[in-house]
Amino acid sequence: MANKKFVVKLDADERARLSDLISKGKAAAKTILKARILLKADQSEAGEGWSDEAICKALDTNITMVERVRAKLVDEGLDAVLTRKKRETPPIAPIFDGEKQAQLIALACSQPPRRLCALDDPAAGRARR
Repeated sequence: MANKKFVVKLDADERARLSDLISKGKAAAKTILKARILLKADQSEAGEGWSDEAICKALDTNITMVERVRAKLVDEGLDAVLTRKKRETPPIAPIFDGEKQAQLIALACSQPPRRLCALDDPAAGRARR
């Protein structure tokens, strides 16, 4: 096997956590795929130590995915691999900032002007009946 820059070596606790994640089947498909990749790529004594090509073939994924999972584990740890990164910006920009939202709430909670309130106008009340 060629020298890898990102060598996966899992301890017993990490292997048990990944195995539990796979066996329960309650996680997202991509999370389960990443767990399978890590278990196959594990170079420790208890690991399988598969090559990237063999992992790709067995799990029907691409080499880039395997390399990214390896790199993220080595650089950021197991939790970073298994959880999605929080977006820095929301997918939809907020319409109101805090000040405009406060104005809208104050307006909605205030009494309507007398001339616009249909309940106070006897003619409007009869027209609705």
